[in-house]
Amino acid sequence: MGLYDISVKDMKNAEVSMKTFEGKVLLVVNTATGCGFTPQYDGLEKLYATYKDKGFVVLDFPCNQFAGQAPDNIEKIDSFCTLKYHTTFPRFAKIDVNGEKESPLYTFLKKEKSGLLGERIHWNFTKFLINRQGEVVKRYASAVKPEDIAHDIEKLIA
Repeated sequence: MGLYDISVKDMKNAEVSMKTFEGKVLLVVNTATGCGFTPQYDGLEKLYATYKDKGFVVLDFPCNQFAGQAPDNIEKIDSFCTLKYHTTFPRFAKIDVNGEKESPLYTFLKKEKSGLLGERIHWNFTKFLINRQGEVVKRYASAVKPEDIAHDIEKLIA
């Protein structure tokens, strides 16, 4: 199974095929509004604004699996991100990124690129960079700032 065979749920719980994003460079991020890394939303929005016209998209997947740092419903999460960080990139329904209820998207991403400590996602704001062919090119730890990913994005959109 490849990336474009997977479906995810949007904020209204409707199925969205990842094929919708075929031909785009993607940055998939599991997020939380109450995390020490939450200010990375600023950097994610700057990346999106800078490169969206060149076929780049940030995909935001809120996740409450790490210290309960995304406890709100998706409407509150979306409102928070939109008002505080002025985000405009696509946001999806809350998901699990580990465990028996994990999203098939994250099962795929983790199998394609393990982190330093193995496949498991260890915290919020883990990022996966995907090329236009749907291949996972790189995985970034939570502490990697969005602006530090810009060079890798530029190589893929060239």
